[in-house]
Amino acid sequence: MSIEPKLPLQILCFAALGLAVFSAEASVPSSPPKALQPLLVTLNERLNIGDLVALTKWDSGKPIQDSPREAQVIANAKQLATDRKMDPEDVGQLLAAQMEANKLVQYGLLAKWQAAGKAPDTPRPDLAKQIRPRLDELQNRLLQQYADFAPFRNDPSCANWIAKARASLATDPLHELALIRATGELCTAGLPR
Repeated sequence: MSIEPKLPLQILCFAALGLAVFSAEASVPSSPPKALQPLLVTLNERLNIGDLVALTKWDSGKPIQDSPREAQVIANAKQLATDRKMDPEDVGQLLAAQMEANKLVQYGLLAKWQAAGKAPDTPRPDLAKQIRPRLDELQNRLLQQYADFAPFRNDPSCANWIAKARASLATDPLHELALIRATGELCTAGLPR
């Protein structure tokens, strides 16, 4: 015959109640940080410039893929990251994701225009004189906003915040997919290290 200590019923009830409260608090997602919305707006603005880049590529017949230019942009961003005491590899990945998302928009639009036999009849800004300076300005803003958001990247609610905030920004399925790509690596919670 074994002797088992008996806990009073009240102690068991309090323990169960405490566990239930703790579990409920752990499952409630936290509110998104204020740094998220400006970051996503800038990412979306950068993506929308892809429409203009696609028009210039349509007119010039130049390929969308421009590996030397992309490498230069990533190298410059990594240097800025180092100067700003940010992780240059994280910033390089962020910019690479933006370029991939932008190319996704360009490929999608060019395919649509090729199928139609024409591109929209809208004014074309100059790629070197107007579009690239705008992208450079956006990159500076993007880096600051990314630095502001970085402390929240590992929050367990990060992916949910981004999914909800992203839903109100995209204007069509192509840009929605591109925005998913652009934000795909903002959160690190749950990712293998």
